Amino acid sequence: MSGPRLIVNADDFGLTRGVSRGILDASRDGVVTSTTVMVNLGPQDDLDEEAQALDSLALGLHVNLTWGVPVSGAAAVPSLVGPDGRLVRDVRAAAARATAEDVRRETEAQIERFTLRFGRPPTHLDSHHHAHRQPGIMDAVLDVVVSAGLPLRSQDSGFREGLRRHGVATPDHFLGGDDPAPYWTVERLLDALATLPLGVTELMCHPGRYDETLAYSRYGRERETELAALLHPEARATIERLGIELASFSAVAPA
Repeated sequence: MSGPRLIVNADDFGLTRGVSRGILDASRDGVVTSTTVMVNLGPQDDLDEEAQALDSLALGLHVNLTWGVPVSGAAAVPSLVGPDGRLVRDVRAAAARATAEDVRRETEAQIERFTLRFGRPPTHLDSHHHAHRQPGIMDAVLDVVVSAGLPLRSQDSGFREGLRRHGVATPDHFLGGDDPAPYWTVERLLDALATLPLGVTELMCHPGRYDETLAYSRYGRERETELAALLHPEARATIERLGIELASFSAVAPA
């Protein structure tokens, strides 16, 4: 019997240069195997090029319906934007006003933008603020991933089973959280690795190098703590000692 397989996915590539730099460092020198990109915030040409050149880093799409401006343009997706033409930041408020048509249009536009930017489709989708789990958004995103044949993040067994009934590939298990305090400390990461179940697990993380453009965020300097955990030598040593196979979403079997 093969051992556990682990996808270590860093969310938010492209949020700031410091976040992107931290993710690249965590892949090159740590245990991150995958990242998801926020394509509506504009390219970071040198960092994009570096990400594409890293064999250790798979690239997926972080569907973003709650920060910045839509790829489609505000006029094309009016239910997703406020009076300023920007995406509605509060995820519940965004979901309450979103139409399925606008969600589909913007999600498809972000997949297209990703493909043009990186020269290939994303490995999978997840979403900023877990928007794809919200009523009013979920069904439209599901339609898009079914049509595109792309895997989607699942955070619990009920959602996972629902995706698989629709033929959507997704990992067997999920680890991660959104505590105000730094989520992945060295201790928590090592404990998670020691108890990893069989099958494919996605471990969601948010590493980064803090920079002043991240000062607005409630989860800014905390990214440095996560980065330190993912770079810690004992994390790699534990993975090797326990026979854990580091993987990307290519390890997710078709549903």
